[in-house]
Amino acid sequence: MRHLELTRWLRSFVSIQTRVNRTERLRACCGALSGILITGLVAHLMLGSASAAGLLIAPMGASAVLLFALPSSPLAQPWSIIGGNAVSATIGVACGLLISDPAWAAALAITLAIAAMFALGCVHPPSGAVALTAVLGGPAIHAQGFYFVLAPVGVNSLLLLLVAIAYNNITLRRYPHAVLPRAQGNSDALPTNRSSFTAADLDQVLSQVNEVLDINRDDLANLLRQTEMRAYQRRFGELSCADIMSRDVVTVEFGTPLKQAWALLRQHRIKALPVLDRARRVTGIVTQADFFRDADMQSHVGLGEKLRNLIRRIPGTHTNQPEVVGQIMSKNVRSAGAGQPIVELVPLLSDSGLHHIPVIDDERRLCGMVTQSDLVAALYQGRLDQPAARA
Repeated sequence: MRHLELTRWLRSFVSIQTRVNRTERLRACCGALSGILITGLVAHLMLGSASAAGLLIAPMGASAVLLFALPSSPLAQPWSIIGGNAVSATIGVACGLLISDPAWAAALAITLAIAAMFALGCVHPPSGAVALTAVLGGPAIHAQGFYFVLAPVGVNSLLLLLVAIAYNNITLRRYPHAVLPRAQGNSDALPTNRSSFTAADLDQVLSQVNEVLDINRDDLANLLRQTEMRAYQRRFGELSCADIMSRDVVTVEFGTPLKQAWALLRQHRIKALPVLDRARRVTGIVTQADFFRDADMQSHVGLGEKLRNLIRRIPGTHTNQPEVVGQIMSKNVRSAGAGQPIVELVPLLSDSGLHHIPVIDDERRLCGMVTQSDLVAALYQGRLDQPAARA
C-alpha cells in the first residue's frame, strides 16, 4: 500500500501536458519568434542600445510563452503583463536601492510584488522575474534607477503585447480573451443550462478550491458543459438526424403564392415550409412567424383580416405587397446533416428559438425535417431504452 502511494506521489511530479496538435504548437512557436524578434528590433530603434541587455530583459521570454502559447490564460491578459511588470519593476528597484543585502532585497521584492499583483488583479508569473532582475541585474540596471520601469520594462512589455494582439487575432485566437457578460437580475438561464450546473454552483466550488486556476471562469464553465454534452451523446448513442427526421416534408418554391403556402400550413397543421429550388436544394424557409411579421400584426385586433389582406392577390402588374413565398421567407436557414448526432441540435432547438431544422445531404438537397417534437420524443425513447442497453 505504501509502495502504491509512493508511486502515485512520484508520478505527480510529472505534469499532464496539454493536448494540442502540431499546428497549434507551430502557431505558438512562430508567435514567440515574431514577438521577441519584433520587440527586440523596435526596442533597438527606440532605445538605441547595442547590447542585448539594453534591448530585452530575460522575463520577456516567459511572458512570450504565456502570450503566444496560452493566450486564453487570465495570467496572459494585457493588464496582467503591463500592470504586473510595471508594479514588480517599481518594487524591485525600490528594494534594490533601500536594502543593501541582495538576498533580503530579492526576497522582499518578490514577496511585495506578489502581494501587489494580487491587490491590483494583475498576476503575471514572469513579473516575479522582473522584480528579481531589478534587484540582481547588476550595476547597469542599478544605475538606471526607476527609469528601468519605463525602459526597458515598459517598452518591452508594450511592444510584446502589441505583437501578441496582432498575431493571435491573425491566427484566429481571440485576444485579449474577454470575459463573457453574465446575466443580471432575474434573467433566466438558457434552457440547456437550467438542468446543468449553475453559475452559483461553479462559484461556490471555486471558492472552496481557493486556488488561482490558470483558466478563465467562463472558459471553464464552457468546457464543463461541452463535456456534459459529450457524455450525453455517449449515453444516448450515435442517434442521428436521419434516424428521427420526418421524411414526408411539405415544401414550396420561391414563386409559390402566399395564399397557397398559408393553405398548406393550415391543411397539414405545420408551422414551417422549406423553400426549395428545382434541384430540391434548400434556399429558405417560410414560417407562420413570417406571415405574421409581414401582415404587420402589432395587436390581435383584426388578426384574420390582416392575414387575408396579406395573402389576397392584388390585381395588376405592379404592387409593393408581397405575393409569393420568396418575398417573405427567411433566407438564412439553420440546417443539419443527415448523419449529425441529434444531441448537437439541442442548443439550436432549445436556446436559439428554432422550431424546425431542415436536414440536408452533402449537396444541400432536402432529406427531411427535425422538429422540437421529434427531438423530445427521441430523447425520451433513448431514456427508456437506457436500462436495456446496460443490461
